[in-house]
Amino acid sequence: MRVAAVVSPHEERHPFVEALASDGVATTRLRIGDRDYGGERRAIRELCRSGRPDVVHTHGFRPDVVDGGVARGEGIPVVSTCHGFIDANLRGRVYQWLQRRALRSFDAVIAVSNPIAERVRKAGVPPQKLHVVPNVFASSAAPLSRHEARRRLDLPDAPVIGWVGRLSAEKGPDLALEAFAQLPRPDARMVMIGHGPDAATLRARAAALGIADRVIWRGIVNDAGRLFTAFDAFFLSSRTEGTPIALLEAIAAGVPVVATRVGGVPDVVAGSSGVLVESGDVAAMASALTRVLAEAGPAKVGPDRAHDGAAANEWLSRYESIYRSVLR
Repeated sequence: MRVAAVVSPHEERHPFVEALASDGVATTRLRIGDRDYGGERRAIRELCRSGRPDVVHTHGFRPDVVDGGVARGEGIPVVSTCHGFIDANLRGRVYQWLQRRALRSFDAVIAVSNPIAERVRKAGVPPQKLHVVPNVFASSAAPLSRHEARRRLDLPDAPVIGWVGRLSAEKGPDLALEAFAQLPRPDARMVMIGHGPDAATLRARAAALGIADRVIWRGIVNDAGRLFTAFDAFFLSSRTEGTPIALLEAIAAGVPVVATRVGGVPDVVAGSSGVLVESGDVAAMASALTRVLAEAGPAKVGPDRAHDGAAANEWLSRYESIYRSVLR
């Protein structure tokens, strides 16, 4: 297996690529400009011709739209995994429309939740090409102790709400700030782990809400999943989702969860492992966080075994069977 990652020409280090390389996965960095779609297609065509992969597997709307057709043109079966749709603005809606049209000609399309599968089906992807395979999580390293995780994140001795994700509209970091501002717990802190295009706007919003001194920004943190034990609660405020790995990591770490009822989240958050709220209902988010912080006791993993080794083996078998089916 080889992973081709499109990275910025000026990006010397990329956490995702480095993590793959450290695990022994062969990687190729394609240093492509933001809108150099022609250059990206030429690079992918060269990879297909030189490596002759049996299957090309794409993730995300850009490779689905830009690169999938290149592989098909070389006679290589193409599979895509849909992790969710980013349609919070006009540009996002145009991109997702293009993506869903492109997926019609793929050999197989994998959706990580039933709601995503339904959207893909309505977009015209034939049912026989559509597969629902929820994400799973199997950690290769044990979570750190609460003390060590807090030390690494440099967190204060106070109740801490953890938020992990891309700082962009679909993940709802602005909603997280709004809800935290309504929390009747001036002693609480919220740590934001991740990076994205809205970082500067979000910092300004925190200042306007009067919570700048209680929000801790940590950017991209390597191996963040081992640090979830530092949190008193994990907060997922997304407007749209597939089956988020961060949520699986939080449950596996035994952290109480407050999450929005979107995508495949309800399938993961069993009654014993967290509280579900409606997306966009800031008052309900604040109320749920207040309740979770006040209640003692860790979360328990739901019956889906979303984070254990057996589920991971089943997940791998599903993907292998899909690859074999498109090769036939």
